[in-house]
Amino acid sequence: MRGLGRMGGNVTARSLVFPIYRNEPNIPSLLQAVAKFDAMYEGDIEFVFVIDGSPDQSGGLLVRALKDASYRYKIIFHSRNFGSFTAIRTGLEHASGKHVAAMAADLQEPPELIVEFFSMLEKDTADVVFGRRTGRDDPLLTRFLSRAFWSVYRRLILPSMPSGGVDIFACNRQALDAILSIEEPNSSLVVQLFWVGFRREFVPYRRREREHGKSAWGIGRRLRYMMDSIFSFSDFPIVFILWVGIAGCVLSLVFAVITVVARLLGKIDPAGYTTLVLLIVGFGSAILAVQGILGCYLWRAVENTKSRPLRIISRIVDGTSA
Repeated sequence: MRGLGRMGGNVTARSLVFPIYRNEPNIPSLLQAVAKFDAMYEGDIEFVFVIDGSPDQSGGLLVRALKDASYRYKIIFHSRNFGSFTAIRTGLEHASGKHVAAMAADLQEPPELIVEFFSMLEKDTADVVFGRRTGRDDPLLTRFLSRAFWSVYRRLILPSMPSGGVDIFACNRQALDAILSIEEPNSSLVVQLFWVGFRREFVPYRRREREHGKSAWGIGRRLRYMMDSIFSFSDFPIVFILWVGIAGCVLSLVFAVITVVARLLGKIDPAGYTTLVLLIVGFGSAILAVQGILGCYLWRAVENTKSRPLRIISRIVDGTSA
């Protein structure tokens, strides 16, 4: 029967998750990679494609291409775009494999990494395996911004994070269950993988140049990811503004003493218009910045109390048995 691996039933040794968003030009290459994985593992692997509200024909192409496929698969459609990491989480929730991996559909991460990941998990040398990016064939500005972000993030938030960040990973069922027990909106799946602990291994690789299409990860999505990664796992911004506030109070006290002494000695023009304007603008801007940071934390706390689903699934095309 189609879709039944060597383990039988709906259980398989491995699952591979692909988030799909604006990947229509990549579908043929992706399906070639999937076919190679299936042949390598002799059918004992499951493929989970999550269509994250993609506005192109990625989902339709997959459904038509896999209609007569001989391997086990699921195509899950989100009702709208919920974000790449939410799509990966959906795939993880629906994966039945003992070992589960996730990678981007644009194949910028070498598929050979997945083979090495599964090998390490099957040898029980690690519970979570990450790809450690040693280089990337991306535009100069993209490389610069990526290095700057992860350098600051490693220094201030999570020292154990690889210098190039994480785009591809695999884990065993124990680590996966721990991840899925966390139900926080506006969070970072990658940082959650570090937060839960367990034994980790890192496999170095160089990221490939994108062959088809254009990445949907624009500046806005990167900034949102940065904010989620920081505000969900660190109190550094609040501690930082606390110390800035304390330093400001000390400096204000010193300035006040100096001003009073200078006024008594007749060294200050009574008008003080320029000084007054500078103080109002400076402290007003500082107050707005502090309120903005506090607001980010408060908004995330409120979001966690709403109990809304992390995503909504509109339909599932299940090719695990038919």
